Amino acid sequence: MKLSEYAEFDGLGLADLVRTGQVSAQELAHAARKAIDLVNPQLNAVVEVFEDAPKAGTDMPDGPFRGVPFLIKDAVLHAEGRKCEMGSRLGEGLVLPHDSDLMKRFRAAGFNTIGRTSVPEMAFNVATESLLHGPCRNPWNTGVITGGSSGGAASAVAAGIVPIAHANDGGGSTRIPASCCGLVGLKPTRGRVPIGPDAGDGLNGLGIELAVTRTVRDTAAILDAVEGPASGDPYVIPRPEKPYLDLIGRPPEKLKVAYATVPHSGVNVDPEVSSSLKKTAVTLASLGHDVEEASPPLDHDAYLDATMKIWCGNIANWIDQLAMATGRTVSLDTLESATLACYEKGKGLSATELLGAFDVMNIVTRTVAPFFEDYDIMLTPTVALLPQPIGTYDANKPGWTAEGWVDNIFGFAAFTSLYNMTGQPAISLPLHWSSNGLPIGHQFVAPYGREDLLLQLAGQLEEEVPWAARYPSCSVWKMEN
Repeated sequence: MKLSEYAEFDGLGLADLVRTGQVSAQELAHAARKAIDLVNPQLNAVVEVFEDAPKAGTDMPDGPFRGVPFLIKDAVLHAEGRKCEMGSRLGEGLVLPHDSDLMKRFRAAGFNTIGRTSVPEMAFNVATESLLHGPCRNPWNTGVITGGSSGGAASAVAAGIVPIAHANDGGGSTRIPASCCGLVGLKPTRGRVPIGPDAGDGLNGLGIELAVTRTVRDTAAILDAVEGPASGDPYVIPRPEKPYLDLIGRPPEKLKVAYATVPHSGVNVDPEVSSSLKKTAVTLASLGHDVEEASPPLDHDAYLDATMKIWCGNIANWIDQLAMATGRTVSLDTLESATLACYEKGKGLSATELLGAFDVMNIVTRTVAPFFEDYDIMLTPTVALLPQPIGTYDANKPGWTAEGWVDNIFGFAAFTSLYNMTGQPAISLPLHWSSNGLPIGHQFVAPYGREDLLLQLAGQLEEEVPWAARYPSCSVWKMEN
């Protein structure tokens, strides 16, 4: 199987080849390994290859993605006997003894996990660059960022190494790289996908896991495969009445769509990003939807301060756990400057300060929710700027404070983290490209629990404005001899 042939298929397509006996899981694993060897030296997306992966396949569960090569992000989710380093020198070499709940579901879906992808330290950056592994590069232009924190996953999928890769999202970490790398990135509703058993929730409810893909149907199918609470989960939300994959083939009913090109923070948005969003608004209107400019109310300063405190409190806890597990000392010898500043901020928070942040989270959620009683969908840019040069968001630059770091990275990620706080589902779709050939993702947000609306609309837009035939220069499609 030629690499270009392998990369032409999405995940469901590859699984169908395995199911019908046209290829074996071992052949697909070997193809993925060849793809890594071809493009990863330029991208640094995959930080570890599991050498035993090609041997797998004969005893895989007959799930929807049987035999499909898959990569896991080096943060939060973990696999038995594999490293989980959180992109940090502090966690270097740490091996965990059991699967997380979501990892078990990925295995049951039939995925053949072949390696780990790069992350920024503690997954808290809009660029995937770390002192442990170095910068991950964007297949569309290797001089610019992939986004973060699932940047390694997005780079690998965009380059054709695998059709699907695990991602997670605590402030935009699935949607931001999806935008930067021209992919589909869904952040499901809080509680839709299990995150245990080692934690009750991610980032006190801000974090949720799934994947980045090239096609809407792969996103729908993977959500079908892993959704639903695990035993002991703190959230139990209504299950979908029908499989998401069954819904995407038919367009949604007429939707009332609000759109905004300016974030609540007021930071500047690149003119190409703003103009492309207005074009998407026109496309939605041409498809029969009601579209108007509007956005939910928000006390932005209070929301951002609460987000910073929740992140810093969790980072402090993670770092203490890593230090205990590895026996290393917390210092600039083991942590980057911004991470250490966030750690110190988190260690200094009082219980009442953290509880106050949760109070703000409640107020924000109850302020935003009524807006989605009037509108079915909110449309915004995914990020405020085009992918910036490598090094723009340098977490190891001396002098960072926690507040300064949060202001810096949330200037780029100005639209995404609100919906981590409210827990609503949101998806980034690669609907436009800039004049210099960089992807521009647009974010669609639905009411709590309504992934069905997002996926139906995504399917409609994928048909109207197809993106799958666009290939980056540093990819299997362009580099195979």
